[in-house]
Amino acid sequence: MHPILLDFGSIKLYTYGLFLALGFMAAVWFSKRNAKFYNTSDQVISDLFLVILLSAILGARVLYVLINFDSFCNNPLEIFKIWNGGLVFFGGFIAAVGACLILLKLKKLPIAKTADIIAPGIALGHSIGRFGCLFAGCCYGRECDLPFAIKFTNPDGLAPLNVYLHPTQIYMVISNFILFLVLMWLQKRKKFHGMVFLVYIMLYSAFRSGIEFFRGDFRGDFFFEFLSMSQGIGLVISFIALGLLIKLSRSANANH
Repeated sequence: MHPILLDFGSIKLYTYGLFLALGFMAAVWFSKRNAKFYNTSDQVISDLFLVILLSAILGARVLYVLINFDSFCNNPLEIFKIWNGGLVFFGGFIAAVGACLILLKLKKLPIAKTADIIAPGIALGHSIGRFGCLFAGCCYGRECDLPFAIKFTNPDGLAPLNVYLHPTQIYMVISNFILFLVLMWLQKRKKFHGMVFLVYIMLYSAFRSGIEFFRGDFRGDFFFEFLSMSQGIGLVISFIALGLLIKLSRSANANH
């Protein structure tokens, strides 16, 4: 693929960073449109996504560095080169949720309702952003002989060269877009605020955990070298989301 889209000597446009930016802009744009469905000011969404951007990048990079700590020991300056790839979604997710909770508390805004507003946009933006992984060669898959396997030949990328691999980046693009469609369908049928966001967490974790089995890069061990760190975190978050869904569903039914 093409990790560096344009090269003007000292100025380089990295494809990973470009799609990360495009995904973020798509998430903001769609969430601001979606705010109208909930009769909410789109200015709130702008403020929220600024917090999400900063906290998510920091959290995602920190978790990636922790998982791959040995790789950065001899060259710590590589920690700051995020344009080369190297972000773990759940690290960014946890950091962004924490930062958003603080912001919403300070502004005295409804947490569950706001989470529902931005969940579909995040899924859409994540789908677009994953194209950056494909071009950078990160998050690559295991070797396989499937007819839709892909082969990386660019030495500037992060994936193994000249071998056929599972296109796990494309799996993630497709799964996130399917998740976006599911959330939009659910949005018009939900029984309580927070339902869309909680379903987003559960389905994303399920999709991600399944795709992780086809990944070929090191993602840290969580459980006897069977589950990766992302799978482990996803399972924990899924159980929490399921518990909240059951609790809120019972409350919603009791009030009818």
